[in-house]
This record gives sequence, C-alpha cells and structure tokens, in this order.
Amino acid sequence: MSNRDSSKPAPESIVEPVAEDAEAVKAEAPEAAGKEPKEAEEGGEKRKERVIHTRVPAVLEQELKRLAVNIRVPVSNLVRAILEDAVEMADRAGRGVEEELRHAATTLSSKRSDILGKKERAARKPSALDGVIGFQPITLASDARCARCEKAIDEGEDAHLGVGADASAPRVVVCDACVPKKKK
Repeated sequence: MSNRDSSKPAPESIVEPVAEDAEAVKAEAPEAAGKEPKEAEEGGEKRKERVIHTRVPAVLEQELKRLAVNIRVPVSNLVRAILEDAVEMADRAGRGVEEELRHAATTLSSKRSDILGKKERAARKPSALDGVIGFQPITLASDARCARCEKAIDEGEDAHLGVGADASAPRVVVCDACVPKKKK
C-alpha cells in the first residue's frame, strides 16, 4: 500500500509530452477546452492562474521530475517556483542596474554642472585689458610679462603701456604681438 495522498497527482503525471498541434491538445484534454482559468487567493486579491505550455528537452523533463520527487512536490509547483524565483532575481538585477544608472547619471550631471560653472566663471573673469582705452609705446626699464599672452619681455625691449580711464587700476604692459592692430 502506498503512503502517498491519492487526492494529489503523482509528480510523474504532471508533465506530459507536448502535442504537435492545437487539435491534438484539444483531443487529449476535451474537458479543459473552453474552461475559465482557476482562481486563487493571493494577499486578499483574486488572481487567475494560467496554463503555459512549453517544450523542454527530455533531459530537463527528467531532472525536473527527479527533483520534484526528491522534495515531494508536483512538477508544476516546482516549475512555478523556479519561474517565480527567476523572475524575482531578474527584477532585482534590473533594479540594481537601474540604481547604478541613476547614480551614474547623477554623478555625470554633477560633473557637468561643475564644468559649466567653471566655464561661466572663466567667461566672467575680467581680462587684464579691461578698462584699457589705448596703448602707449614704451621701452622697458625692467623685465615684465605681457598681460595678455604671459610672454616674458626683457629690459630694454619695446612694449606697450595700457592707458586706462581709471588711474588707480594696475599698470598693464603688453608685447608688440598682443597690441590690437588697426582694422583695414
């Protein structure tokens, strides 16, 4: 005599070979044709269970049956649990990737803002020639640096002194190459 509960089908009878066409499936299970899916309670909500038919290699079918027998559950429950776990893991992985993308986007946005801020500050940075209204040619009595290109100008060389409207502004000296030329 068997210890198995006769109200539950044996795991071996759960997975059946897949018929080659829809007509053969209907012929094999005429009582299932046209029936509404079973309803199950889940968290106070009704959900309709659906049947998914799929082809699997014979080796996979045997492994699923063996595992189902070992843990004493129907093959369909085992497959459902495996699918639910796989979907949950894929969802978690997707959320992890999504979080990493959000972090990367935030970092990128922050760096972009920093770069744009530096660019704006550089654009607003006053030029050494701001406030200069003209240039007077001079011969340097001591070494200096060009206010525009930072080139060293040695004592005794020709240079140009920037004349500004504000007498208290610092003196500006530029080399010959940086003096604005007359437009033709």
